[in-house]
Amino acid sequence: MLEKQLVELIKNRETEMSQRWYRDLHESRYVPTMHNVSEDEGLRIATSVYRNLCDWLVQGREVDMKDTYQRFGESVFHRGFDMEEVVMLLVLLKRNLYLHLLELGLMTTNLNIYQALELNNKVVLYFDRAIYFGLIGYQDAKSVVTA
Repeated sequence: MLEKQLVELIKNRETEMSQRWYRDLHESRYVPTMHNVSEDEGLRIATSVYRNLCDWLVQGREVDMKDTYQRFGESVFHRGFDMEEVVMLLVLLKRNLYLHLLELGLMTTNLNIYQALELNNKVVLYFDRAIYFGLIGYQDAKSVVTA
């Protein structure tokens, strides 16, 4: 039930959340390469991650996630991002999502605490796996270039 609420919230506010993430990240000292990324491209990155999260919550397909984030890691490598920036891109997307949820009061309503914890664990797992597979893709792309 709570997963469906989160998916609907993300779908309804994906543009707003992505724009906020882009603005924050564009000014971040942790991801300097982002300063060279256009707003359109930045928004494509964010909305893609949020849409993939929604799909994963609904369908739970880890295989697709592996392929998706390995390709993501390869693409950001070719755009000139450093490995630690890949991690921060995804960490800050997760943080942005939670800040948005807190602002909307979703995390402070009378929800069953166990449902909220279970959903939190799923979202954390998603982003942990995204980082892991993203770094594999990044390393694979890097090894091809340096070989």
